[in-house]
Amino acid sequence: MKKIVIVDDEPNIVMTLEYTFKKHDFEVYIARDGSEALQILKDVIPDVIILDVMMPKVDGYQTLKIIKENNKLNNTKVVFLTAKNKASDIEKGLKLGADKYLTKPFSVKKIVSEIKELVAT
Repeated sequence: MKKIVIVDDEPNIVMTLEYTFKKHDFEVYIARDGSEALQILKDVIPDVIILDVMMPKVDGYQTLKIIKENNKLNNTKVVFLTAKNKASDIEKGLKLGADKYLTKPFSVKKIVSEIKELVAT
């Protein structure tokens, strides 16, 4: 079973993604901000992380930097899912090492297909 960590502070988005990925046979872990995600990642090595940018405590960019420094997570794919949709935001996210950069509002079907494609490689 593939493991996914969903990191977002918007309850409706978390609920939607959690339900969707459980339905697609993923083991789902939830974090409300970057610091919670980093705690989870001490014990769990996921196949993929869905990461928001704008969150309290530790934002998505900072979280990704820390993830990329952790050798245990070298094979973990990271997908930004955020409302920050300017070209400079996208460029920054990809430059920091995100595998994909998707923007809100989003299509659940598209996210599932993007994630499945990523974890299949």
